[in-house]
Amino acid sequence: MARKGADYIGTMEVQEKHRFDEQSLGRFMTAHVEGFVPPVRAEQFRGGQSNPTYRLADGAGRHYVLRRKPPGKLLPSAHAVDREFRVISALNKTNVPTPRAYALCEDESVVGTAFYIMEYCDGRVLWDPLLPEVPKEGRLAIYRAKFEALARLHAVDYAALGLADFGRPGSYVVRQISRWGKQYKASETESIEAMDKLLDWLPAHLPSNEETVLVHGDYRLDNMVFHATEPRVLGIIDWEISTLGDPLAELSYLCMLWRTPKDWGGLEGHDLAALGLPTEHDMVSYYCGLSKRAVPDAALWNFYMAYNLFRVSCIRQGVYARALDGTASNVRAAESGKLVRPAAELGWKIVGSIDGGAR
Repeated sequence: MARKGADYIGTMEVQEKHRFDEQSLGRFMTAHVEGFVPPVRAEQFRGGQSNPTYRLADGAGRHYVLRRKPPGKLLPSAHAVDREFRVISALNKTNVPTPRAYALCEDESVVGTAFYIMEYCDGRVLWDPLLPEVPKEGRLAIYRAKFEALARLHAVDYAALGLADFGRPGSYVVRQISRWGKQYKASETESIEAMDKLLDWLPAHLPSNEETVLVHGDYRLDNMVFHATEPRVLGIIDWEISTLGDPLAELSYLCMLWRTPKDWGGLEGHDLAALGLPTEHDMVSYYCGLSKRAVPDAALWNFYMAYNLFRVSCIRQGVYARALDGTASNVRAAESGKLVRPAAELGWKIVGSIDGGAR
């Protein structure tokens, strides 16, 4: 949830551990990517992706993006670039802004691991939700654009796109609580009372109105590319954990910004009106109007907020545990441990605002 800095922006020389044979890639692209002109040159994006991501340039000056599985031993279901390619390819047929998918390669002899090639969206990645690079009068339009793109995603007929088997319909939240709770306990490094309480409370207070849509899984500002000058999303990126899920779970994940303090990179504590930024209620109402869903009542909405803070705590604990073991890839992984307890305590505090909640 913390805001990411300039270290994550732009490209760099490809890291030694992520290098590959560019001539081999060029031969593949010549055969499989229409319009490609060899040779190909690669730079690596600085952002902290779990799947190494590269900007490619061909001999005619055109640019592409390559996402690949990282080298080394991996969990069987992790880093599923084939799933990313499948969902992006399907969404290319809809009005959901996604980069054009060009080619998937599961032959590891080409660059060392499976990968896919997609369009390079030449625009802006906005890392800071305060939008300091956008004039005050233009900030609301940026927020509306990201919520509009989410409403479009949740409106697609995933079965008609051939994605009926992309996940399990229904019971998304209970499965997420179980999955992340088990991973949290497996990576626990200290006892946190708020986490133990959330582990007990959340499964006992599940919503009964869950519907199933296609979800991105990590839908946030810095996972989309905006037009260079217009408040328009050119492409939603990083579909690694997309699946069939609950639209309110995803909407509330996006809206955690308003509940988390500014020292975590959130909007709580800022003068939103002075900054030209909308309120949480403004954007929930905007999304619900676009998607023709009822605005959730306070108790239901707070359940989802508590759930997402629990989920974030679990994820951060896992990253922190891997940092202690020396296996985490992100050099800042150790910092994740600092937010596990406060995020859990904020989640439990939100539970306390629900009628008949925290005891």
